[in-house]
Amino acid sequence: MSARDPEDIVALRAASDVLGIDALLSDQERAARDRVRAFVEAEIRPHIADWFARGHFPVELARAFGELGVLGMNLDGYGCPGRSAVEYGLASLELEAGDSSLRTFVSVHGSLAMGSIHRWGSEEQKKEWLPRMAAGEVIGSFGLTEPGAGSDPSSMKTFARRDGAGKDTDDWVLTGSKRWIGLASVAQLTVVWAQTDDGVRGFIVPTDAPGLHITALEPKLSMRASIETELHFDDVRLPASALLPGARGLRGPFSALNEARYGIAWGVLGAARDSYEVALRYALTREQFDRPLAGFQLTQQKLVNMVVELQKGALLALHLGRLKDAGEITPAQISLGKLSNVRESLAIAREARTILGGNGVLLEHSPTRHAANLESVRTYGGTDEVHTLILGEHLTGIGAFR
Repeated sequence: MSARDPEDIVALRAASDVLGIDALLSDQERAARDRVRAFVEAEIRPHIADWFARGHFPVELARAFGELGVLGMNLDGYGCPGRSAVEYGLASLELEAGDSSLRTFVSVHGSLAMGSIHRWGSEEQKKEWLPRMAAGEVIGSFGLTEPGAGSDPSSMKTFARRDGAGKDTDDWVLTGSKRWIGLASVAQLTVVWAQTDDGVRGFIVPTDAPGLHITALEPKLSMRASIETELHFDDVRLPASALLPGARGLRGPFSALNEARYGIAWGVLGAARDSYEVALRYALTREQFDRPLAGFQLTQQKLVNMVVELQKGALLALHLGRLKDAGEITPAQISLGKLSNVRESLAIAREARTILGGNGVLLEHSPTRHAANLESVRTYGGTDEVHTLILGEHLTGIGAFR
């Protein structure tokens, strides 16, 4: 069996779909998935080990993703693809089967930045930015987390004050810092959330604005084919038109986070599936003690445990997608999906590495790369602890964050 023989991969995937989940998808959903899957095979998989090793993000993929139709994929109007939540989830899964960094780009740019403008922006802001962002011509980032405010965004220190009384314009002046901001050094804009005298508000900030300093966070041991930055705002002056008029309070950034968390619940299954498939193919071809590794009971137990969790995770993600398309999904349900699927996907990637033995730490095999990436995914979009407490409050009615 060759490493990436298409017929073998199809057969292995069919055998791994024990519950027949593929049959629960519509023809349109399968077509959307297969289109992204083919893109990943052709454009990402041949290069991702090199990108990861060099810590390189291929910025040229932005326009390719735009042509593929995955930027702001489930947003309507303004040049956005307008696809279903399930189709977006399936696309996220296939992208993350290539690498978490590439799905993260689509999530940060599409769900966080585009999603914030689409939901909370003015008509002028939507018309100005969304068509170009959907095409990948303009890259967006999202500034919420701060050096001292990760899981507790209500304690953010970044502040925007009004300045311009008695002038023709009513400007804002932004001061403070943001940390772990994806894409900012290659983006043309970042959606920044800041305290004001009127509570937390959102702003569209050009990344070339005077007084904005962007520093890449390096070296990283995870998400190496992605860009993470720290932003420093030194009296960055913004026009009144930079304000997202519809967002007041933490509801604004939290709505965007829930969109991203939904995509994460799907995406991580791609990293887990790829790890499992690599381990399975290796176990079928690697011989020890005069037989393939796949013929040993302990190896079969590992493979079975992976498939059990992959199938459960796929059913969970698909259920969330159906709820989202019906307009019935809740934040607690999204938290359950993010918490469970990330946790189990990381366990699958780690277990897959053990089947490869020492060879599993070589970059030619993906499980260790996926596991390293999933350590970041487990943290961003809300840690295990945050989602546990969201669910705890849902169950008991008692908030335990403070």
